Amino acid sequence: MTHAWMPKSPCGDGCLSEGAPTVAFPRRVLRFTAAIGVIFGAFLSAPLVLVLRGMPRERLVRLLFAGILKSFGVKLRVLGDERFRAVPGRGALVVNNHISWLDIIAVNAVQPMRALAKKEVGAWPVLGLLVRRGGSIFLDRENLRSLPATMDELADAMRGGSLVNVTPEGTTWCGLGSGRFRPATFQAAIDGGVPVRPLALRFRLADGRETTQPAFIGPESLIASLRRVAALRGLVLEVHVCPEIAPGRAADRRELAALAESAVQAALGRVQIPVQRRRRVAAVSPVAPSVPAASETVSP
Repeated sequence: MTHAWMPKSPCGDGCLSEGAPTVAFPRRVLRFTAAIGVIFGAFLSAPLVLVLRGMPRERLVRLLFAGILKSFGVKLRVLGDERFRAVPGRGALVVNNHISWLDIIAVNAVQPMRALAKKEVGAWPVLGLLVRRGGSIFLDRENLRSLPATMDELADAMRGGSLVNVTPEGTTWCGLGSGRFRPATFQAAIDGGVPVRPLALRFRLADGRETTQPAFIGPESLIASLRRVAALRGLVLEVHVCPEIAPGRAADRRELAALAESAVQAALGRVQIPVQRRRRVAAVSPVAPSVPAASETVSP
């Protein structure tokens, strides 16, 4: 089932950049083995994660997600406000451009949080279980009638003090191309009275070249994408932490989405000026026009 609202990306195999260095097959096998080891360790530590609270729990969860990145040979580089951390009792909508399945892992390696994910992710092997255990809110994109209830759940979670990660493009893009930030989820931030924290993600190679190789695009399977990432040498995932957008900064959800999208594009070096609507001014009772002095000029 599809509908006009369903997000679509024109990105496909033709968007994948060429010339990326790769590692030998034995190293790829070792990377998969290391990733399985980290995930097995996550299962074993699950009871501890449920018991721990505050910073000890965050450190453990951050360590597990960082371990997955490291096992695939991905170096995480955080730029901007590196002090970005959860404030107890204060929720926020954390939004980022969407390129790969690595996105949610990187975000949680920087700061563990809940996520709004499409329901299909919950059925993915391994990653789906981690996402479910992280308290994700699942969205059925094919059922528009469920959207209001999901947005209410999202607003309640943030109002209760949770950070929730959302990818407002609605689907993955190659990274060089990107989609518009859809405004629906930003209404939840307005309803919850919480700030929006934009994050800009970009993949580079060790020599600084931007690459689209990690992009999860087109009809390929998750396994195929995992194999391509495991083969890459010197992959760097940059996370640019942008300044918060305070509650009340935007007039409505569309303007708020435009501000967040502009912040992400600016962090990636793509200039984009958001359109801000002029706020409606309260009507003033008419008064008798004054007669201008001789020195005043009356505009036509």
